[in-house]
Amino acid sequence: MKTIKVIAITLGLSVLSLASVAQEEDEGPSAYTYATYFYCGGGPLSRADEIIEDDAERLNGLVDDGTILRWGWMAHHTGGQWQRLFYYQAETMEALLEAGGAVQDSGDDDEESDEEDDGVPLNQICPRHDDYIWSVDNGTAGKKRGAAGFSVYHICDLTREERADEIVDAHFAPILNQMVEDGKLTSWGWMSHVVGGKYRKLQTMTAGDMSSLLKARGEVIEAVYAEDNEAGEEFTDICGPHTDYMWDIQLESD
Repeated sequence: MKTIKVIAITLGLSVLSLASVAQEEDEGPSAYTYATYFYCGGGPLSRADEIIEDDAERLNGLVDDGTILRWGWMAHHTGGQWQRLFYYQAETMEALLEAGGAVQDSGDDDEESDEEDDGVPLNQICPRHDDYIWSVDNGTAGKKRGAAGFSVYHICDLTREERADEIVDAHFAPILNQMVEDGKLTSWGWMSHVVGGKYRKLQTMTAGDMSSLLKARGEVIEAVYAEDNEAGEEFTDICGPHTDYMWDIQLESD
């Protein structure tokens, strides 16, 4: 069975983590993450999931030896055209880029690993992709994410992005942290564009299932975007256009 090495050779795979990690005040990003968002349609998506699942043990080993912080594989539930997302995360940009080779390399050169795979390769199932690098700027620390994820990809006014971060820290974070504490959410995160396409900010939240996630998201929207909430109005003015995705989080390292 071919592993992630197949992906790396054919697609130049590097990946982003939608995992949430807290940021100490005034210390900059707590981590950097690199993701590949896949456009699929060339074969059964279940086969793509099998390819990643078959390589999970090796990828978990990269977490165990400290090469990466975590990795994961997410499946499209509702939203735009991305069908699958593969990500990993490291503490610094340098570590993130250095880890790319290890993530891409199966690390197994024996004859059995090089035997022809009878299944459809990932590059045929998902022939196109978008890469993003994000900095992890805010969110929950040390929380295992839920099985259901909601991601909001924001297009923002570049001249006022710093102000958007301030609003998230001062007004959104207390609400989201309380919802995690109350068990309504499992985790949340706030990330900033480093390299990639048009999206400048990424807001994530997870819960145990989609029903709980959507209920919690409704409460968040009601709290932070209420008519009398000036911070919510200002944030929308800075980062109004956005695309929503709901994800089934299929595989993630502990």
